[in-house]
Amino acid sequence: MRDTYLPYGRQWVDDADIEAVASVLKADLITTGAKVREFEDKIASYCGAQYAVAVSSGTAALHCACVVAGISNGDEVITTPITFFADTAAIVFCGGVPVLADVREDTINIDSIEIQNKITKKTKAIIPVDLGGHPVELDEIMLIARKNNLIVIEDACHALGAEYKGKKVGSISDMTVFSFHPVKHITTGEGGMILTNNEEYYEKLCMFRSHNIQKGLWHWQYKIYEPGYNYRLTDFQCALGISQLNKLDKFIARRREIVKIYNKAFAGIKNIITPIELDMVKSPYHLYIIQLIDIDRNNFIEGLVKENIGAQIHYIPMHYLPYFRERFGSKEGDYPKAEAYYSRAVSLPIFPKMADGDVNDVINAVRRLANDK
Repeated sequence: MRDTYLPYGRQWVDDADIEAVASVLKADLITTGAKVREFEDKIASYCGAQYAVAVSSGTAALHCACVVAGISNGDEVITTPITFFADTAAIVFCGGVPVLADVREDTINIDSIEIQNKITKKTKAIIPVDLGGHPVELDEIMLIARKNNLIVIEDACHALGAEYKGKKVGSISDMTVFSFHPVKHITTGEGGMILTNNEEYYEKLCMFRSHNIQKGLWHWQYKIYEPGYNYRLTDFQCALGISQLNKLDKFIARRREIVKIYNKAFAGIKNIITPIELDMVKSPYHLYIIQLIDIDRNNFIEGLVKENIGAQIHYIPMHYLPYFRERFGSKEGDYPKAEAYYSRAVSLPIFPKMADGDVNDVINAVRRLANDK
């Protein structure tokens, strides 16, 4: 057993990051200052998008995007059952109705065919989720959206640095949302961002994150026609984000290196399915999710815990949650592919600061628990 606990994810903050934050804390502006715009510009440039708007969390980013997309009472928004609750929450905050579409069996991302089958006259938008960092079928989804006059809000909270057919995620959908939570590829503590190529969306996003204030000619003048939120990100958080962004490619390279080691080690274990990466994409691997075949998952996870190794499940299907069932009348059996995946899924530790010894500890524990001789 390991001497220390190994979580499934962890930030990597170094002295350069600390110094970047400290320098801003000594400055005059520590909330909305120059570092916010610099961070936005650097993320937009990295992803190939025209505009970026920093906000206080990934959930805030989703909410902002839904508001700017015009989602309101009774509007339907198609999304996946395999995601965190924030996607549903953002839709509901606007008075919309989340409509789930089942997933593909290979990537576990939302299936474009299922999306097409769920479209009605009430459908306003699609929120596809890049599970674990693997991009969704962006070409197919964008084509469906254009044919049906829908807005695509891509939840790429797992996918900063991902590529789809040679393009960076963040430059393709109508709006793309990122998260900078500590377990993500880079962190600002808490934080999020919306990327878009639409100037009108950009201007509305900027206002909504700051009470929907419209500035007047004088610095003290302002108008508010509709209430917004205080979803601003601070200057010192953005200073951390800028410093972290300088290391993003290195972080991703290490994640992909760990994936290769895992895949090679687990290739011969017949009762473990390893994650797939389609040829047209490059995943930054926020998560490494295996699926267990004929292995008791609860015992497997408890076995890892006894070895001082953390594991997680991403995610409990949306329609299994009490709120969703009671509010929208969903039930077990509605989304068989998502449910089959969920019954087998386990997220193993993966983060750039993992040493090779940590990776080997996970491999050895998984082999023992899978009864691989």
